Amino acid sequence: MDRVSSSDGGAAGDPGAPTTPPAPDSARAGGTFGGMPTITMIGGGQLARMTHQAAIALGQCLRVLAAGPDDPAAQVSADVVLGSHDDLDDLRRAAAGAVALTFDHEGVPLAHLQALEADGVSVLPPSKALHFAQDKQAMRVRLSELGLPVPDFADLTGDVGLARGRLIDFGHRYDWSIVLKAIRGGYDGRGVWILDDRDAALAVFDEQFDAGVDLIAEQKVAMRRELSAMVARSPFGQGGAWPVVETIQRKGQCAVVLAPAPDLDPDLATAAQEMALGLARELGVVGVMAMELFETTEGTLLVNELAMRPHNSGHWTMDGAVTSQFEQHLRAVCDYPLGDTSPRAPLTVMANILGAPDAPSMSMDERLHHLMARMPDAKVHLYGKRERPDRKIGHVNIVGARDDDLATVRERAERAAHWMSYASWTDGWEGH
Repeated sequence: MDRVSSSDGGAAGDPGAPTTPPAPDSARAGGTFGGMPTITMIGGGQLARMTHQAAIALGQCLRVLAAGPDDPAAQVSADVVLGSHDDLDDLRRAAAGAVALTFDHEGVPLAHLQALEADGVSVLPPSKALHFAQDKQAMRVRLSELGLPVPDFADLTGDVGLARGRLIDFGHRYDWSIVLKAIRGGYDGRGVWILDDRDAALAVFDEQFDAGVDLIAEQKVAMRRELSAMVARSPFGQGGAWPVVETIQRKGQCAVVLAPAPDLDPDLATAAQEMALGLARELGVVGVMAMELFETTEGTLLVNELAMRPHNSGHWTMDGAVTSQFEQHLRAVCDYPLGDTSPRAPLTVMANILGAPDAPSMSMDERLHHLMARMPDAKVHLYGKRERPDRKIGHVNIVGARDDDLATVRERAERAAHWMSYASWTDGWEGH
């Protein structure tokens, strides 16, 4: 199943369900420029930069709260507030006059978001939903309460002796084939320890506990692959889902996305979409949400992580879907009718451009020149970030034609991304 579109008033695909929200009043509360609403995004990273690109087409200028003028979004937006997402006064300055405040990342303290909501700021997604993307333990508990499948887990917070004892019991249960995760703040492999040894697990626990980091333990899942179900939901309750994709992880971060996930059972794909749409409804999410999943070796699904913002697994939609995740996020937070999530082609492959261990002497501009000459169909998205090892500095999308096979399209996308990272062709070509 390619997509699911629904509203909270009925089941997906129900012709009696409301699918288009009523037109809003012409005069909305909040700031406008040229009659169009101002949206504030907290964070000046590449997600805000690409959201700004979508805002331009909608006649908007995305306001961003950025840490500095060199942040990717601050380089391109005409409406930049410099400050910290940890400072409530800076958040208030950024939110002033905007019709909604949304996020490039989940790092804003929950108490600050609740204070903004008390001020009357429209925080989207609201703090009550975002809490479950910020706190892995709260997320695991809530999903379990809702009957969604998650890996077995153990709470390692509280008294050090009791927490260490719970870890030992949990480790024995799974023969120490476990994963330790920081409850808050981890991403792209940071704050995650994949373990298979008692002494190593206890050493990680002791070190992190001493550093004040709260941990959760999870079973190591025997999985076939990782999947991502991207959905969007508006305040009116309209929902939409893109095709479920496969994500390939390297060094703990997303490296490649295959859209749609190859050879995925249609019933399993539909189940993943409906799980994500249902969870977005239950939590009151507004905007786009990524539900990252494990497909187990037994052919079942387990929920791994949630992201309530644009997400790396949705970058393929910029060139491979009728409506990109960035446009859809803006549509949702503006309470516009959501866009069509259909794919434009049978397959699209996204490959991240990651910083090489040593940046090539060839400039990024020259690398781009050569890539365009050799692969004119490659859609390159650069983030305006300085190169450093393993840093996400851009991505490449290759949209497959009807007769293309996945292996060929994937090889070309990864070859293009590798060239942009290393200034060397993986097939040995030296035509330049």
